[in-house]
Amino acid sequence: MDLTTFGWNNFFSANFSEYAKKGFLPARISREHTHIYFLYSESGELTAEVSGRIRHTSDSKCEYPAVGDWVAVNPRPGEELATIHAVLPRSSSFSRKVAGINIQEQVIAANIDLVFIVNGLDSNFNPRRIERYLAHIHDSGAEPVIVLNKTDLCDDVESRISEVKRIAHQTPVIAICALDEKGIQPLKKFVEKGKTIALLGSSGVGKSQIINTLIGWDKQTVCEVRNDSKGRHTTTNRELILLPCGGLVIDTPGIREIQVWCDVDGLNKAFADVVECSAHCRFSDCSHEVEPGCAVQKAIEEGKLDSARVQSYIKMKKEISELEKLQNRRIKITERTKWKKLKNKTQSAEKNFHD
Repeated sequence: MDLTTFGWNNFFSANFSEYAKKGFLPARISREHTHIYFLYSESGELTAEVSGRIRHTSDSKCEYPAVGDWVAVNPRPGEELATIHAVLPRSSSFSRKVAGINIQEQVIAANIDLVFIVNGLDSNFNPRRIERYLAHIHDSGAEPVIVLNKTDLCDDVESRISEVKRIAHQTPVIAICALDEKGIQPLKKFVEKGKTIALLGSSGVGKSQIINTLIGWDKQTVCEVRNDSKGRHTTTNRELILLPCGGLVIDTPGIREIQVWCDVDGLNKAFADVVECSAHCRFSDCSHEVEPGCAVQKAIEEGKLDSARVQSYIKMKKEISELEKLQNRRIKITERTKWKKLKNKTQSAEKNFHD
């Protein structure tokens, strides 16, 4: 297998040099199932597990391999499983906070060039969800493309496109019907050899159908959407798929909730119009809610900014601020635990020495 077909480039080659000296092989994660990883390598497809060192030194799940990651692997001749010894630095990654109260990062897809934000033009249509995706993608290092699927179920497609373009800024917006391939050609232009595209969206928006259209046959299972437009989880595991044209796509399970895991820079890029307007507020720390001299509230009154969009920005900014506080608290607790363990080891060593 030619690794460039799977996205290998100078960035990964430079970061792999130290592992090449140890005799390891580069490989890319195509999917993962209960701690067993399936890889593409020059030797063909491999099945692998992470080394004991990775298991014992990783502080969080984000340090484990994710779909799309490049890894250093030892095939172990004569054995069923190869061993993954290291995860190479990522050129980009789309992440969210893990579900629940844990303050940890969940990597959805790694080393991606483009992200197709797939939104249905049925009752699934949600501009606020698109805004959240855009903030995370701007923070990821990848480029976003907004895909509005199911034009056959919308009475006024142009109106929906205009609504999305108002929040998209420079991000391309493409309306399609994946079922009959209407409008699919502009989407195919983004698919290039060696480039990786992740498809993100909630269940039932048609991600698997889009992939089947790009492949040219029905590889991914497609389920009907319920009457309330809420989809069933057709895709249950993330998977890296090689397209006939040489491009790569990562299919992902539907994401019902995008828990914030991005910084203010990503947020500001997604809400550039709000940020630009806020520069004219009387107070530099204006919350854009009750302060006098708020340029953002004035813009809403004059119809220059949408109130729902501003509320979306304020909500995400508060979430990011709270996440940063929790992360800082977690770092302090982790450091305190490390120092306590080190102190106990030192005291134990001194006691043994004197004994």
